[in-house]
Parts: sequence; structure tokens; C-alpha cells
Amino acid sequence: MRAVTTAQPLDVSPTPLALLLLGREADPRSERGVECPGDLPAPSDPDLVERARAAKARLGEKVFVLGHHYQRDEVIQFADVTGDSFKLAREAAARPEAEYIVFCGVHFMAESADILTSDAQRVVLPDLAAGCSMADMATAEQVAECWDVLTEAGVAGSTVPVSYMNSSADIKAFTGRHGGTICTSSNARRALEWAFGEGERVLFLPDQHLGRNTAVRDLGLSLDDCVVYNPHKPNGGLTAGELRAAKMILWRGHCSVHGRFSLDSVNEVRERIPGVNVLVHPECRHEVVAAADHVGSTEHIIQTLEAAPAGSKWAIGTELNLVRRLAARYAPEGKEISFLDRTVCFCSTMNRIDLPHLVWALESLADGKVVNRIEVDPETETYAKAALERMLALP
Repeated sequence: MRAVTTAQPLDVSPTPLALLLLGREADPRSERGVECPGDLPAPSDPDLVERARAAKARLGEKVFVLGHHYQRDEVIQFADVTGDSFKLAREAAARPEAEYIVFCGVHFMAESADILTSDAQRVVLPDLAAGCSMADMATAEQVAECWDVLTEAGVAGSTVPVSYMNSSADIKAFTGRHGGTICTSSNARRALEWAFGEGERVLFLPDQHLGRNTAVRDLGLSLDDCVVYNPHKPNGGLTAGELRAAKMILWRGHCSVHGRFSLDSVNEVRERIPGVNVLVHPECRHEVVAAADHVGSTEHIIQTLEAAPAGSKWAIGTELNLVRRLAARYAPEGKEISFLDRTVCFCSTMNRIDLPHLVWALESLADGKVVNRIEVDPETETYAKAALERMLALP
């Protein structure tokens, strides 16, 4: 006679992962929260532009609005200053009379602004879900474990950390604690030259492509001098011998926008647009950078197109909002500016800052309510600021 077992009821309650995939929950370890308290105006509200103007006028000199180059046009029109992340953080610090800094960018940028501004100033990010996938690829715990691996391999004492500006305050603080510096895409070469004067090798965080491209293109290192540390593998997927032989230890991180451009993109655009100049950001893959005609930071891209002759043709490998804006700006001068790839490639997290969120933030501030304030704790701020100040002292 067969034994009969009573079936246990299935647990059909949704798991945290299932809810996350359904878009009904957030992972605070990566997105830092997606809830935006308060009532937002509807995106279709025809009065949004006027409401933004009115709220900004009510605030007067008490508010200073920063707009990153990758922001939507509907948002960038209200920025007092536009620029890349570091330029904007410095502009905020240069406005001590502004009680509120509204940062239309992403989370790590607002953190940098809070670090560089005074305690009396309050930094606001209109949508807390405006994060950065690259910055989220390196957590404080992962980087601390990496340093332990380097210590066990006997190379930590001769390794200098260099962290890209596109990193969290925690990673900047780690860099400051261990005698390293921050860099931008425009001064990465100077930062690496300084670091190699201080030690034998560099731990470059969190964008492997900027680190590799700068080391190989600008410093003359070989690809064999570079190894990639993968935080999801034991010991980063590297042996102690590989770590000791390396000059550049690259963190396995990348930009979700610039990482999408491929060598096929370059070849296709050259066939489609005869005589085109390919201009890309150094966050692109090494093979894309090697095949391009020009490589440079966001500010370099803007300056290059401004100086370009009439009738010249350009394919740009960077975020689409900026490319569209530049194409419209220089079309009257006869400059043909195209996106490098046929696939639309917005920065999805940067685009979370939209006009409804900006209006909500400005109207809340005008009513005396500070929303979505970004604050870096004092200890983290101290070490992060030390790393930033080392960058500012670079020749």
C-alpha cells in the first residue's frame, strides 16, 4: 500500500525580487529609494513651465539650479549653470549666498555638491531615483574587500587608488583614506601621472574603460599592463601574481550609455556618412576609442564641435540629449551632427529628473519645505573632500 502524503499549501506571496522585477519595490542598495514624497503635477500639465518660472522667481537668489549636459531640454532651460558633474559641484561651492542648490543630475553629483558646499547650504535632488548605474557597480563593502585582497597579495602598500568623479561619496572617502585622488574624464591623465609618481600601480574605480583608455592612449602602457578586478568573483578573479604584475587594476564597471557603442557602430556610420568625423567619450570601449578620430570629455566634445568648420560632418558617441542639443545648436552653421549609433541611447536615470519633479521641488522650497535633501555624513565628507582636494592640487 502506497503511503499518502498531505500536500503542503504553496507560499504564493511575492518575494522581494519578484516585486522588484514587477517595478513595485526598490532595491535600496542600488537605487537609494525611488519613492518621491508629496504630490507631483501631472506630466501633461500645460502650466508646468509657468509654474517652474513662478516658483524660481519666488525663491530668487535663495536657489541655484544646476543642470548636467545630459538633462532633458525641458529641464535644462531652468538651469542657472550647465556643465559636467565636477564643474557643477564647483559652481555650487562658488555660490555661498544660495541657500538651496537644486541639482538636476544624478545622486553622486548631488553628493559631490554637498561635500564642496557649506553646511548652511542644502542640496536637493528632484528625484531620489536618479542614480548612476556605474557608481552603483562599486559599493563600499566590495571595495574594502578588494583592498583586503590587494593586502594579502602584498601590493596594497604600493597601490594608489584613483576614483572617477562618477562614484559614490563612500568610494571617494575610501580613496581619500588610502592616499588617492579623484579624477574627471578631462584630467584623468594628470591624475594617473601623479599616482604613478606615488606608487607602482593604480586601482582605478569604477569605470574600467576610462582607466584603460587613459593608461594605454595617454600614458603608453600596454593592454597587458591592465587587469580587471571583478567584485563578483573570489579574489576579483585574479591571482596574486597577476596583481603583482599589473600596472593598472581596473574595477569591472562601466557606463550603461557609453558602453553600448561598438566597433560596428563606428564602421556603420563611416559607410553611411562619407567623410564623417567620429568623436567619442573616453568611457567608451577601448576598440571604439581606438577606431575614433577624436576622443574627449563632455566639455571637450562641446568645444570641438564649436570650433569645427562649417560643412563638417560628425558622429558623436555620448548621451543622446546632449547630441540632439548640439545638432540643433550648430545646424544653422552648416555642421552635420549625428548620433554614433542608430539605437536611441538616453541615460535612463538622468532622465528621471523631469519637469514635474523639478516643479515639485521648487514649489516645495518656495513654500518653506525642503524635500529630497542629499546629505553626506561628516566622516565620509572629510575623507572624500581630501581626495577631491588632491585632484584640485594636480598640476
